Amino acid sequence: MQEQMPAVFGILMVFMILGGVVLGVVLTVIPWWKICTKAGFPGALALLMLVPFANLILPFYIAFADWPALRQARGEPGPMR
Repeated sequence: MQEQMPAVFGILMVFMILGGVVLGVVLTVIPWWKICTKAGFPGALALLMLVPFANLILPFYIAFADWPALRQARGEPGPMR
């Protein structure tokens, strides 16, 4: 039994690390996806929250950019596509 303990501990650590990464991604990307879509930006922009340094820039961009959703609510024309 003693010789199996390191293997069990290693397996447990792998599951804990993977669970933490998955939980971190879920708790980060899903709320930012909703924020981006409600502001009128593509939801996939939230994936930048997984990129180092981009996760520091994205909140500032969202905060200070002209939101397409507000522009549309005011009746202003959007960019030509």
